[in-house]
Amino acid sequence: MLTSTPAAIAELRNAHLGMGGIMHRTIRRLAALISCLGVLSLPATAGAQLGDIAKKAKEKAAQKAKEAAEKDKNRETKPDSKQGTDPATGTDTSGAAAAPGAESLKPGEGLWLNYDFVPGDRVMFFDDFSRDPVGNFPQRLELTEGNMEIAEWNGSRWLRSSTSGSFVVPLSEALPERFTLEFDYYAPWQWNSIEVACELPDDTPERGAYTKVVYSTWEKKGGLKRFDNSKNLAFAELAAGADKNIIHCRALADGRYVKVYANEMRVANFPSTNFGRSKGLRFFFVDTDAGRPAMIGNLRVAASEKRLYESLVTAGRVATHGIFFDTGSDAIRPESTPTLKEIGQMLRDHAELKLSIEGHTDDVGDDASNLSLSEKRANAVRAYLVGSGIQGERIQTKGLGETKPVAPNTTPEGCQNNRRVELVKI
Repeated sequence: MLTSTPAAIAELRNAHLGMGGIMHRTIRRLAALISCLGVLSLPATAGAQLGDIAKKAKEKAAQKAKEAAEKDKNRETKPDSKQGTDPATGTDTSGAAAAPGAESLKPGEGLWLNYDFVPGDRVMFFDDFSRDPVGNFPQRLELTEGNMEIAEWNGSRWLRSSTSGSFVVPLSEALPERFTLEFDYYAPWQWNSIEVACELPDDTPERGAYTKVVYSTWEKKGGLKRFDNSKNLAFAELAAGADKNIIHCRALADGRYVKVYANEMRVANFPSTNFGRSKGLRFFFVDTDAGRPAMIGNLRVAASEKRLYESLVTAGRVATHGIFFDTGSDAIRPESTPTLKEIGQMLRDHAELKLSIEGHTDDVGDDASNLSLSEKRANAVRAYLVGSGIQGERIQTKGLGETKPVAPNTTPEGCQNNRRVELVKI
């Protein structure tokens, strides 16, 4: 496993401070200093006037807070909203949604129509922190700097950072030319950002010229930057309000071509990056402290092996992890759009092709329930394809539940690889 020394971490931190961190921190400190000097130099009458102004401002702020609270009280709650209290600060997070607006959409609707992210089909690493105790640092990650711990929030586990710092996701093999990265990020404060780069040795030539993935709730943007922050390669605005909610972060790399997504929006589409390939990914929490903690969850790294049709021709079957359902349901989620469109187009391009759609699960839960749910989900996929114009007689379905695992269910990666929809040529 390649490791980076504290010098490498300092290099990134100093680069960040040089390009922007110093600016906003300096502004805050100057503002505080000017405020203090101004108060000290005021005569008594001016001080009294200032007191009156402060009193009125306080009353106005209280009124605004009361109005906002009343507005929140009357706001309709969405089914998938992440609500509760931030585990670090006690801040109310009502209305923090996983993907604003996604709940009411079906595949191919709204912005999902042009969404083209397809997750890799072989999971190399997955961790939702469910196997580690709350309060611990995850055993499968490597902490390199900072204070981080697992926190329970709204029924899910998150890795919460209360300082700036970094950790490494170790991989059993080097990243392939085609891979995908996914994680959830929540940091609804003014200055935070999360950065992801290939784990490289300190003596890598021109290390600063390599590419990193960045999501910044400070700049309300996401995309790609040079490692040394000297250049934004592709950096776009997040959807309105996304910085105050959980952001589903996704990146797709194909050689030097990298695309980055924030929820249903593509924020970077760059054909000539230098992301690098190694046996690890390093995550950096930037401008994070106890008053502005940040959390990430559901880390997933997957290899993208072959296109669907290529695999069908060579192996007679192919597994896809790009069809998503609501929990415990056969309702297909909108982020399934690109995979469903690829299957539909494949059937249109090859009129002789007939498929059996097979639903599979891991071994979590009741056997009979898993079998029934897998069958319903296979039928839901068939119904979507038939509804898009594919002849029904070309598609069969089968629910196999947990009876046909492709990997042991003893590891998070094994469970992820077993939760799949398979297309079998008939």
